[in-house]
Amino acid sequence: MSFIPYGRQFIDGADVQAVVDVLKGDWLTQGPAVEAFEKAFAAKVGVKHAVAFCNGTAALHGAYYAAGVGPGDRVVTSPLTFAATANAARYLGADVRFVDVDPTTLCLDPSKLDPLASEGLKVIAPVSYGGYPAPLDQIIPFARSLNAVVVEDACHALGAGRNGRMVGAEADMTVFSFHPVKHITTAEGGMVTTDDDEFARRLRLFRSHGIERDPSRMSRCDGPWYYEMVDLGYNYRLSDIHSALGLSQLSKLDGFVEARRRIAERYDRLLSGIHLVELPPSHSGHSYHLYPIQVPEELRFSLFNLLRDSGVGVQVHYLPVHMHPYYRNLYGFDPEDFPNALDFYRRAISLPMFPSLEEEQQERVVKVIREFMTRRA
Repeated sequence: MSFIPYGRQFIDGADVQAVVDVLKGDWLTQGPAVEAFEKAFAAKVGVKHAVAFCNGTAALHGAYYAAGVGPGDRVVTSPLTFAATANAARYLGADVRFVDVDPTTLCLDPSKLDPLASEGLKVIAPVSYGGYPAPLDQIIPFARSLNAVVVEDACHALGAGRNGRMVGAEADMTVFSFHPVKHITTAEGGMVTTDDDEFARRLRLFRSHGIERDPSRMSRCDGPWYYEMVDLGYNYRLSDIHSALGLSQLSKLDGFVEARRRIAERYDRLLSGIHLVELPPSHSGHSYHLYPIQVPEELRFSLFNLLRDSGVGVQVHYLPVHMHPYYRNLYGFDPEDFPNALDFYRRAISLPMFPSLEEEQQERVVKVIREFMTRRA
């Protein structure tokens, strides 16, 4: 019986050839393939700038830096995310606060933002969880009223749509990840999209040691070789090898998202009516990085283990960030502080979701769930 992972990459001959072509060329690190990938990505999303990073966490770090986040500032995000969304703010010395999720979307609940309004609020970082587009039409006006920057964590949501535009085109900055289980992969990589020229300039500065080469922005210029480090940046650059793979993968994005939506629709049909199984929220623009079902808390452990024992690589996404020991110890959070995120965590199981998932594999996954739940009806 073959193992079915919860997610995996899809690599074809064109992807392999794109990487081989770079390996045979003159550039391996940051060269023309990076620029080509950035330009194609920006055009796909519909923005002026796309700035590539070595991974999604680095991209988040860069976006917060570009927004001016520093010690004493406050970054607000969802507890239902991977820890990196909060960690990247802590790297810059900011305080992190969480807003509970709306159980109908699993995204940050805009109606709960008001208590966090303050002069210290620098960034609101909504997470488009699982590929469901976060409700920016309610978040952006709130941020504008406080002169805060909106950095959408769309690491789950490449190819998703909202308000007639692709996710990545509405927030001040939007962050994507190219980990192998995401919609496209560069093996490891990330991207920040923005229409703001200054944000783009700061992103590029930050990803390359804080080095400036524009003579108009340097204290002096001794010649064409000259550069200055004007701020403390990092080596967060993406290579030409990774970018070549990303550019090839980007050409397949629409097909990947279409396949994920077909798989989600099939799960919806197969799981509909099964006793005690709650389906994930739907949205016309959903891009389905994840397909998390919810079951009663007292059954989750047994069903999870049964699926794993049956060769199904289910997962749980995620332990809410406020429950990690680092954040509990730092801020004194209690698990019950964000009850919707906690309730989801206690009942969630992410089922396999990737473009090459076969119908027979889906049926095998659902058969285990149906038989388990039937015995408990």
